[in-house]
Amino acid sequence: MKRVIIVFILVVSCIFLFACANDIDTPADAQTGATESPDAPEEPTRNEPATPEPTPTPTLQPEQQSDEADEPVPATGEVVISFEYTRQTGPASNQHAVWIEDMDGNLINTLFASRWTANGGFATRPDSIAMWAERAGLAEMSSDEVDAVAGATPSTGMQHYIWYLTDLNGDTVPQGDYMFFVEGTLRWKNYVLYSGVITVGESSSTAQGNVFFHYEGSERYAALTSDSPENNMIGPVTVKFTP
Repeated sequence: MKRVIIVFILVVSCIFLFACANDIDTPADAQTGATESPDAPEEPTRNEPATPEPTPTPTLQPEQQSDEADEPVPATGEVVISFEYTRQTGPASNQHAVWIEDMDGNLINTLFASRWTANGGFATRPDSIAMWAERAGLAEMSSDEVDAVAGATPSTGMQHYIWYLTDLNGDTVPQGDYMFFVEGTLRWKNYVLYSGVITVGESSSTAQGNVFFHYEGSERYAALTSDSPENNMIGPVTVKFTP
């Protein structure tokens, strides 16, 4: 009986010592069944960057401009177109016209047109101040419009035609540059044309017309030449603006 007890004690002791040995060698993670690969690197802590606040877009302030700067400045004063006129003898001559255009070639106003051409002579003699007739749309003009610009053939002497800086509707034009024209029918198809630019602004200005002669003959009439006396019918042309 004593032997049985001793053997039992020895067996229990062995079991106890074996259990203690396992507690010392086995890591805590093994006891809980946790597994981790020894080669797996530790995942670094990621610091997510904070979302930057949007930079406000600066509001562009328009330059302060007065209403006057936004609108055209009305012209004030007058433009006087002057030239020496020598009345001719014989047919198909002495017709002339004076008019103003803007820099885009639009008719602004007619200051004068010979009455014979404006009142229907152009229909029978289409070479008479033909450029003005086309620019002014003579074929579509009413009798009142014709009467407003038509005048009798003047006598020999200095002629002055005044533009009061208004358009065809009677409205004042803005300051700026304007084209002036003086066309004269010398004889049949032969004509002279003066043209130039006058500045209408805050101060006085003057301009001289550039001259162009057109010589052309027909079956019945020879062309004029640079020596023909008809060349003296109009010119030279001087234009003056006075504010």
